Amino acid sequence: MDEDGILGLVELLRTAGLSVPVGNLITFTEAVAIVGSDLRSLYWCGRATLTHSPIDIELYDRVFRHWILGTEVGLTEAVSRSPEPLLVDDDERLDGEQADFAEIETNDGAVLRFSRTETLRSMDFADLDDEERLEVDRLIADMRLTATMRRSRRRRPSKRSSGAPDLRRTVRESLRTGGEPINRRTLQRTRVARRVVIIADISGSMAAYSRSLIRYAHAAVSARSRVEAFALGTRLTRLTRELDIRDPDQALQRAADSVEDWSGGTRLGEGLQQFNDDWGTRGMARGAVVVILSDGWDRGEPERLASEMARLSRVAHRIVWVNPLKASDGYAPLARGMAAALPHVDDFIEGHSLGALDRLSSILSSGRSGPVRSRSASSPAEVTR
Repeated sequence: MDEDGILGLVELLRTAGLSVPVGNLITFTEAVAIVGSDLRSLYWCGRATLTHSPIDIELYDRVFRHWILGTEVGLTEAVSRSPEPLLVDDDERLDGEQADFAEIETNDGAVLRFSRTETLRSMDFADLDDEERLEVDRLIADMRLTATMRRSRRRRPSKRSSGAPDLRRTVRESLRTGGEPINRRTLQRTRVARRVVIIADISGSMAAYSRSLIRYAHAAVSARSRVEAFALGTRLTRLTRELDIRDPDQALQRAADSVEDWSGGTRLGEGLQQFNDDWGTRGMARGAVVVILSDGWDRGEPERLASEMARLSRVAHRIVWVNPLKASDGYAPLARGMAAALPHVDDFIEGHSLGALDRLSSILSSGRSGPVRSRSASSPAEVTR
């Protein structure tokens, strides 16, 4: 079924008095593209997406029969009002409206207002003006991070027959049956969220992006207890306590006050060595998802960065490198630091826009965006998957 045929069905439904908003039309066309355009699939796609209540089904059936067979079923009797014109308004978003578009009624017809959210999702952070940056900051503050889960060593009572024997409960309940263990109880492993460690590059080359990326770190830290945040320039600074408050502006100010080398140089190798020595290999990075927000420019020796990345990869569950420059046309990871780190990275993604941060959140919640590279550990004690 071509696009004209689908639009013809929708036009007939509107003429018959059935309200079909633009959002329902988009959902209908997407459903048809997925399940196919044979008559049976087309009927059920339309019935599921274009009707709003059981009252609409009878009218939908009559219109669909008329559209397929060309029979006269008295459609004009069902027309309660003439089709209203659709006025498109791309002005400011409606007060309190959080969706990408909203439909409201006026005396002249339906007005479809598009919010700026969808436009801002693809805009580069470096190209935002003051008003757009305020809106982006609000949207980042509303982001919620859901980390992937892992099996814990702790166990809890299970209702399943399969699992580790729960001897304590089994013996206790056997006292009711004269010591016979009729009801055998079991235990199962619990699942907990993996720790997320965010290391944000705040050097001068990242000045156009570091503010928004630190706000993303604040949204993650303030929403969950198992998120750690660091700032990395010429030295490494832990920011978890500074960002662990609700007010994003106050949190950003506290972070700026605690960092002495904001918009300075970059020593990724030395910073990662400090993280590995003081926090990473001691437990913070074991089994965690480590997110590095950096453009890969490094003043230090690339061999040192490669060595520390290899060391980090042996204890971390996953390493995600977020580089705002990756979105540029013709970009290639040719910087010495980026080239040295890339072999030890599981996911290499953009970090220049809201859409890129949404993708980062999806990777953290799903656990992967592509095939995981194989790693080899130098010693079994360093491996925690």
